Amino acid sequence: MKNQIFVIAIVFCFTLNTYAQSSDTVEITNTINSFAKAGDNNDVQELEKYLDGNYRIVMNRLFGSNEVNIMPRNIYLEKIKTKEYGGDNRRVNIDNITINGNTACAKVVFNGTKLTFTSIIILIKNEEGLWKLVNETPIVG
Repeated sequence: MKNQIFVIAIVFCFTLNTYAQSSDTVEITNTINSFAKAGDNNDVQELEKYLDGNYRIVMNRLFGSNEVNIMPRNIYLEKIKTKEYGGDNRRVNIDNITINGNTACAKVVFNGTKLTFTSIIILIKNEEGLWKLVNETPIVG
């Protein structure tokens, strides 16, 4: 009898964990898609909803550079506002999401008319339970 209760308890715990991960996966997917759409529409106010205050883009030797460049959130938002970035109609394909507690990593392919690239995106779940992008590392080519 004790073994049956133990097995039932373990199955129940795995079921709850799977449901929580599934729910988080849906929320992360929605966050990434909404982030992309706001960028495509050059909608800075909407875009800010999906970016943590510490958001940054880490560009490792992109476009012929030999350096690692880090773009902070405020510069990125300014480039969206001035339409230097954004203004595309991208398809978003999320290849993989890995969740570890309140942190997640997603490999995302953005297929646009201007540019197609893969990004490794790190998200954090804040105190309100919302997933926010904290880091993006694009890989072009």
